[in-house]
Amino acid sequence: MAEETTAQQQPLVIKMQFIKDLSFENPNSPMIYPMMSEKAPQLDINVDVTPTQLSDTAYEVVLNIRGSATIDDKTAFMVELDYGGVVTLAEGLEAQIVELLLMVESPRYLFPFARNIVADITRDGGFPPLIMNPIDFHQMFMQRKSEAAAAEANAEMAKDETTADA
Repeated sequence: MAEETTAQQQPLVIKMQFIKDLSFENPNSPMIYPMMSEKAPQLDINVDVTPTQLSDTAYEVVLNIRGSATIDDKTAFMVELDYGGVVTLAEGLEAQIVELLLMVESPRYLFPFARNIVADITRDGGFPPLIMNPIDFHQMFMQRKSEAAAAEANAEMAKDETTADA
């Protein structure tokens, strides 16, 4: 009973975590391995966060991780991981707090587990483990908000110019 009361008072509770989708491709094996010993690969990693509301207080938060390594024009590997969690939020939270919990705090808790999966799958694919650096999800969130505001302002300006030309 005390555990239930504590869980209800916490603003964020992670109920479960899971691999939603995982893909690893090693298209140029085994020829790529000698190339890697001669030249370091170019890494490209993209991370995104996708929240989906399941009920009034339950959400699915998915970390979408896409990574690839190339040497010259040859792909060494490609990894795609959608790592999800089901979280519940306390009732009555302000919309801004909900957004921060879903886009910053939830991914911050999920990331170490997703990072481990990516490291393991690349190692199991015959490569050195891809150890991703920690991600500042707050900065990522603020950048995304800034870009959305700029895009909205540009769309508004374009609409105003179209109206003025008419």
